[in-house]
Amino acid sequence: MKKISVVVPCYNESQVLEIFYKAVTAELIKIPECDYELLFVDDGSSDDTLKIMKSLSEKDDKVLYISLSRNFGKEAAMYAGMQKSTGDYVVIMDADLQDPPELIPQMLSALENEGYDCAGSRRVTRKGEPPIRSFFARLFYKIINKMSDAEIVDGARDFQMMSRKVVDSILMLKEYNRFSKGIFGWIGFKKKWFEYENVERAAGETKWSFWKLFMYALQGIVAFSTAPLVFASFFGLLCCVLAILLIFVTIFRTLVFGDPTAGWPSLVCIILLLSGIQMFGIGILGQYLAKTYLETKNRPIYLISETNINKNEGQAKD
Repeated sequence: MKKISVVVPCYNESQVLEIFYKAVTAELIKIPECDYELLFVDDGSSDDTLKIMKSLSEKDDKVLYISLSRNFGKEAAMYAGMQKSTGDYVVIMDADLQDPPELIPQMLSALENEGYDCAGSRRVTRKGEPPIRSFFARLFYKIINKMSDAEIVDGARDFQMMSRKVVDSILMLKEYNRFSKGIFGWIGFKKKWFEYENVERAAGETKWSFWKLFMYALQGIVAFSTAPLVFASFFGLLCCVLAILLIFVTIFRTLVFGDPTAGWPSLVCIILLLSGIQMFGIGILGQYLAKTYLETKNRPIYLISETNINKNEGQAKD
């Protein structure tokens, strides 16, 4: 009998957790000759998320939970869930029901009957999102796909089903600064995409502000591309060439036409421009250096506070 592990990273999802549980189990029990487990990962929630997880686990022995010692971020929560999963197939889903549970049987069929290693999902519309947020999201996908070798599909969600060999491949990538959308594309394997219309949250509010999304996008670019470093180097070289040309123009005008050198306003503008370019280049270099610094610390990706998977487990796993 095949087994499906559904990994659900949660951060302050108390309003929707029970609704999610009912919706997902209703789909899972329809799948013939297939066992399942629901693995909730509490990412340092400050509401009753953990309390509800415990309540569900007492009612249903197929419900497992992991409570992280603090908020490590969704990437760490997904990694923790995949690492503790035991299923032949692993599904990653958000608890807000923006990932349609009814796609799970179709994904399973693609893996078992069509020869795919994983099945992903992508939104074909962004209905309900603020226009400016949708614009920058599409712009991010265009930029990162031009910069990176990893295929990152526009509208791709973390919601997907993977075979065990795909999950094991992801777990081999133990970097501290994780960008799962890039990792899913980088590992390769044969993947089938399922498209669907955007779905509103069943309850509660999104935890992703515009600033958090911007920082997440920046992390993705730094994690899967060195193009910004090349851009900064090229821009610096271009400024040097332009400065040399302007020096020759200034000397020529002074010797031939007797024009005095331009006054301090133009000089101040040039100094500010070049200083800004230098700071921009240093900032890009600093981002890569900071990521390298964090990786060399070799800190664990997450720490477990409590879990019902193994009562004696309380130590960190990297």
